[in-house]
Amino acid sequence: MRIVTARVNHETNTFSPLATPLAAFNPLWGDAALAAGRDSTTALGAFIRFGEARGATVVVPVSAHANPSGPVADAAFAALAAAILDAVRPGCDAILLDLHGAMVTESHDDGEGELLARIRALAPGVLLGVALDLHGNITGRMVDNCDAIAGFKTYPHVDMAETGARVAGIVGRMLDGGLAPCRAWVHPPMLAHTLRMDTRVPGPMQAAVAAARAAEARPGVLAATIFGGFSLADLSEAGVSVTVTAETQAAADAAARDLAAGLWNAREDFVYAEAPLADSIAAAQAALAGPGEGPVLLLDHGDNCMSGGTCDVMDVLAAALAAGMDGILAGPICDPEAVAALHAAGVGAPVACGLGNRVPLPGFPRQAPLPVSGTVAALGDGQYVITGPTYTGQSCHMGRAAVLDTGAARILVTEEPHEPWDLGVFTGSGLDPAAARVLILKSRMYCRPVFEPIARAVVECASRGVTSSDYGLFPFAKLARPIFPLDADAAWPPR
Repeated sequence: MRIVTARVNHETNTFSPLATPLAAFNPLWGDAALAAGRDSTTALGAFIRFGEARGATVVVPVSAHANPSGPVADAAFAALAAAILDAVRPGCDAILLDLHGAMVTESHDDGEGELLARIRALAPGVLLGVALDLHGNITGRMVDNCDAIAGFKTYPHVDMAETGARVAGIVGRMLDGGLAPCRAWVHPPMLAHTLRMDTRVPGPMQAAVAAARAAEARPGVLAATIFGGFSLADLSEAGVSVTVTAETQAAADAAARDLAAGLWNAREDFVYAEAPLADSIAAAQAALAGPGEGPVLLLDHGDNCMSGGTCDVMDVLAAALAAGMDGILAGPICDPEAVAALHAAGVGAPVACGLGNRVPLPGFPRQAPLPVSGTVAALGDGQYVITGPTYTGQSCHMGRAAVLDTGAARILVTEEPHEPWDLGVFTGSGLDPAAARVLILKSRMYCRPVFEPIARAVVECASRGVTSSDYGLFPFAKLARPIFPLDADAAWPPR
């Protein structure tokens, strides 16, 4: 038995100015991809373990993951797709793919649908299973060109391997004979806000996932997924959707229809109304004056790396400093120019420079870098290892790092945009986030399992960046309309 499996992950923010060349994926090829994936807590890891447990020859042509950014370069997509197609071409018994579901390329709005269609055309009779991210913008083309499909049920995502195992299990039953699953896809016209998709706490997404798990307990239902979608993508099929893989078409259709109706009925609950930044700063000041220990955590969700943000919008830090806050620890702020200046000055040197606001944001007013001055407190290589719970054991590199101490704030500046996955983001530069009074992170969700436990309070802060929760800032042109909450006349089922 020969099984081809691969990982190609990208969540595309079509409004992001950040380029996505092949190098952004840090791709691993062939044996290196197999070795890295084998023990990983990803769907790819589950696929490899599934194949090897069956005694199959497992071929991993590529493992590639890029942080969210603008559309994927055509050359990058061509190289990644070619690696998979070349591995499939000699023949195989099954194909298992760890994809995202929200990849847009320069030429294809539906990157995953294009990839799957090419694979189907090359190997029309080969079993094909796909694991996807909860934030995938699922399309009919994706569903039509696979045999089994399922997505994560957690956000932050801690069930990536579990999702891969579910997909592999369905394909395993097909390999063993007697199963020919059917699929259903329903896409009610609604955009959900990412900050309303936290599955750890009571809320609309937790309830929707519970309904999906209940659907999987129905006779004949093999996998049911609620996809929250990724709304910062201007394509016709962006938004919430449901997929079901089942033993019969009737079972798939019924479960998908019921789950979609539940989503539509709860649509108001999926809307996040962000507070003005001034109100959030006031709330942080009130929390500082109240009881509790640990820092007040300010989450700058309008400039979030893991949604395509530049990580250099200075709104929140500037507002905190203007309000007279001190004991601030902020970062990572992406500013290669500032990093170069701090490294050139050396540890202990006084420095005055501009910080952030370097990358022009199309459609947004241009702001000047924030003037800062202080002492270079630390310099480093920006490397650390994630301790968990997401991407546990993965080595991370932020580019070179530097710490500027202004007196009121210690600011971690890096050469690359980076999600604060772990305390190691700061401890690697000699900083103790638990000792800060105010901790400013450019993150929506992935930081929470690690940083919330050390915080006395969490305050979500709106900056005017390309990951803003204010959809009115974005000039949607391709998005199918009407759609809730942008349009009052959105309806489902269609009138």
